[in-house]
Amino acid sequence: MSSILTWIWAFSGLLLILLVLLHSPKGDGMGGIAASGSSMFTSASSAEASLNKATWTVLITFLLLAVILSAGWI
Repeated sequence: MSSILTWIWAFSGLLLILLVLLHSPKGDGMGGIAASGSSMFTSASSAEASLNKATWTVLITFLLLAVILSAGWI
């Protein structure tokens, strides 16, 4: 059981990296903070919203499995 969870944890980590890299850049980095803030608060498109949900789901899965595996509960 522990080895199956370890494989799921590793796969979710790789998937999380991929999902984060798929996100579009939001601004100009630190220089964008001093610029006009109107572009910072635009709504996300449908694809971006779906990508955000998938990223949060994989992140929660990754963190929960990290806690479970490190605590030795299984």
